[in-house]
Parts: sequence; C-alpha cells; structure tokens
Amino acid sequence: MNFDILFRDLGDRRFRVGVTGAGGEFSRSLLSQIGAVPNLRVAALCDLDPQRVLRLLDELGIPGGVLCHDAAGVAALGEGIAVVADAALLAQTPLDILVEATGQPEAGGRIAAEAIGRGVHVAMVSKEVDSVVGPQLNQLALRRGVVYTTAEGDQPANLIGLVTWARLLGFEVVAAGKSSEYDFVFDHDSGDLTWTDRTCHAPGLAGAWRLGDDVAATLARRSALLADLPQSATPDYCEMNVVANSTGLLPSRDALSYPVCRITELADIFVPREHGGILDRTGVVDVFNCLRRTDEVSFGGGVFVIVKCGDSKVWEMLRGKGHVVSRDGRHACIFLPYHFMGLETPLSLLSAVAHGRASGSDRQRAHAVMVARADRDFRAGEVLHMGGHHHVMTDTTALLLPAAEATGLAPFYLAANKPLSAPVRAGELIPESAVELDGSFLHNLRRTVAVPEQAS
Repeated sequence: MNFDILFRDLGDRRFRVGVTGAGGEFSRSLLSQIGAVPNLRVAALCDLDPQRVLRLLDELGIPGGVLCHDAAGVAALGEGIAVVADAALLAQTPLDILVEATGQPEAGGRIAAEAIGRGVHVAMVSKEVDSVVGPQLNQLALRRGVVYTTAEGDQPANLIGLVTWARLLGFEVVAAGKSSEYDFVFDHDSGDLTWTDRTCHAPGLAGAWRLGDDVAATLARRSALLADLPQSATPDYCEMNVVANSTGLLPSRDALSYPVCRITELADIFVPREHGGILDRTGVVDVFNCLRRTDEVSFGGGVFVIVKCGDSKVWEMLRGKGHVVSRDGRHACIFLPYHFMGLETPLSLLSAVAHGRASGSDRQRAHAVMVARADRDFRAGEVLHMGGHHHVMTDTTALLLPAAEATGLAPFYLAANKPLSAPVRAGELIPESAVELDGSFLHNLRRTVAVPEQAS
C-alpha cells in the first residue's frame, strides 16, 4: 500500500478516537503510539477499571484524562479525555471511530453495534466478537455508511491484507496462516528447548532438525518430542475464523495443523500431500509453531501465504535471493515476520475515517465457525465458563469448521459464559440448542441481521 498517497491529503484534520477495554495490553500499545500521529486524538477511554486507565495514561505521559461518572461530566469535559467505566457514556462523547478491545463477546458486540448506529466507524480488535457477529456488524456498517474493520497490527488484519495483496497480483493462494503466539527455541549445544518461561530437555530434536523426505513423519516426531509443551492455543482458532470470514479461505482441518517447523520449511509443509506436504485441500487457513535456534530471528507472531510458483526461472532467481521456495520449486512462502499490535492500528483508523476504507474485507461472510467440543460430560444448568488470558472455555476444546459443516452448532464465543439448557456428553460438539441464549445480544443480532451467503 502506498501510504503517502493514502494519507498525504489529511492536512491538519484531527479525528476523535474512543477505545474500549482501554486498560489492556493492546490498548496500551495503541495509546503509546497514537500521540505521535498528529491526525488522531484520543477522546474517550472505557474500561471496567477506570483507575487502571488513569494510571496507564500517567505512565505513558498522556495528559488530559478525566474520570467521568455521568453524562454531565462528559459534557463538561471539553478537549480532555473522558475516562469512563460505563460504555453507555460513550454516546455522550463525539467520536469518529471506536476501537473495540474488551475481548468480551456480549459486551463488545453491543458496544460496537451501538457505535455503528450512531454513525461511528468501528475498528474491531475483539476477535471473540468478530468470530461470532463480524459479518452482521459489517452489514450494519454498510447500511449506516460507516466502516467496520479489523485492526492493522493484529494478525487477522495483517493476514487478510497479505492474502488480498497476493490475489491482486494474480497468485493462487494455496494456504494462508500465522505462527502461534510463542516460538519454540532450541539450543543445539544443550539440547534444551524453551517456550516462553518453560524449558524441556529434547536432545532428540537435533536428529529431527531437517524435514527429510517424509515430511509428515518428521513433523510427528517433533511433536512427540515436545509433547510436554502446549502446541495449540484457543485464540488461534478465533483469529483464523475472522480471516476465513473475510477471505473465503476454509480451515485446513478442524483442529488446525500446528506443525512445529522452521520458517524455511513452510513452502514444503503447507502444500498438498501429493507434493509432499500436509494439506488434504487447498485454499485454506492454518497455524504453525515456529521452531528456531537461539541465534535465529523470530517469526514475531507474523503471517504468511503459500502461493503456486509461475515461471520456474523467476522463482529460482528469487530462491537465490533468499526467498522461501519449496524444494521442488512448485510453491513459495511469502511472509510478514511481525505483528506490532496497537503500534500499527493508527493506519486502520486513518484509512477508515479519512477514506472510508476497511483494513480487511467489507464483504464478510460466515465461511467458517469456531465451535467447542465438550471434554467431559456437562449437566443441564452448568455454565460454560470462559476466562483467563486466552479466553479459554473451561473443559472444552476449540475447533474450526467450514460453515457448511457447522449447522446447528453453537459458535464458541456465543456459548461462552452461558448456562446449558440441556446436557452435553464428552466428545460432542456443543449444539446451539443446548445453550441458554435468552437475552443474548449476539444471538439476537445473528437472528435479525441477514448476511449474504456468498461474496459477490
């Protein structure tokens, strides 16, 4: 994207930004950067713990934050930053765009819909909301003449952008995906592998360092050697759900693949089985665990696409320049080895408010559905508790299904924190009919806002 052309005519216009979930990590990264962008001004910050927001503003050296308890307080504020605990007070603050980052499905969905109804653009960071009602919120925004967008700096928007780039250039996208949150870092000298703050002794990994001729066998061996460490994460399914809905790419498999692999191997792995890879179908989304040495660069939570190669001489030339091309020359991996969270999000905000452009697709459809499989027997009346840093639903496993295979099943974050109206047996996918949805804003939105079945 030519950002100079896109933003050169902004002049001295300033656009008012509101942020919900303003005390969280994503919001901190956004607030730390937004002050350096002259065309954006923070006008309102909402969080259930407003004192945490005030402390954050103080730490970042951002003046003007005022705790407001009611509409009168907001109205009297002038050019300051309204810090509120009640999201309803956001309606009292003139905003051009709202960044929804609560991570709470029901609350975030309602906040976004109400902002759109007021004619406010929405940048959706809460993938938990987006995975359930993103297409519906997108339809509301189209009707209202505002933008509903994923946020640059988060993996879904970055990957959607990369897929769009590849398609515009005429590439066939065989697979698109991301690395999971943390790298698997191997020390060849000690035989130790580190994942965040955990270390396991896995000297056998040295013998499985190269893919060899049997890719599937090597990947299985690596996975077995690291069986004591987590190799999948619930948020990945949610993010790939968002990407699928914007791009039309389908999940590669219900549980996603999660190979433990090196960056240089991606073009040999995420390709069809007949070409030595792991895919049973193409045009898919998937996730990998980045394996690297201690002295190698991280993938940085980045994103990638696997494309079919065209002219063999061109791609051999590119291989010689260090690009990742499969051993047989049929496929290549094009990747962005980073995502910088809120530090990049101002690009989405400016694109939306100044040019009416979404960072993702404005033709979202329900191409995939993130669902939950019961890990134990649940009784009627039990609540499907969701919490923790990764917003995991207790005693369930996340899966990502093509929408055509998910009829009658409850989207994962629609079921979250809801009581069951019927028992569910261990191993069953939780049906929507077994979840008590009376009073659910998300459920009502899904019922009342029609989404076209296929993109035009």
